[in-house]
Amino acid sequence: MSFGSPDKDDDVMSEINMTPLVDVMLVLLIIFIITIPVINHSVKLDLPRAEAQPNDVKPPHIEVSIDANGVISWNGNAVDEAALKASIATAAAQSPQPELHLRADRKTAYENVARLMAAAQTGGLNKIGFITDPEAAR
Repeated sequence: MSFGSPDKDDDVMSEINMTPLVDVMLVLLIIFIITIPVINHSVKLDLPRAEAQPNDVKPPHIEVSIDANGVISWNGNAVDEAALKASIATAAAQSPQPELHLRADRKTAYENVARLMAAAQTGGLNKIGFITDPEAAR
């Protein structure tokens, strides 16, 4: 049995014809040789230089802490419930609105924390963050 014999035209040819592949590769090579100098051509411009510092504006924040006895401190000053509501209303009216950073003692009752959060929400403060001390948790 011989492949490519003239008497049998429908035999399968087991060799790949490399001529079309080489032709395509040569055409691609010529296209790349022609286009690379065009890509490297650039126009020299003398652009102005500007020096700017990033605008890293941090929103103001208010430190509120609750100790184990339930005493609330507003930025380090102990306040009662009426003064707390007045301070929250004043802070909520500021623009931009400050964040409320809440720091609670480990032995503080959850009821005190929930009451403070409810007062902040009803007073109009939308942003509340919790401050924790990972070293004290150990």
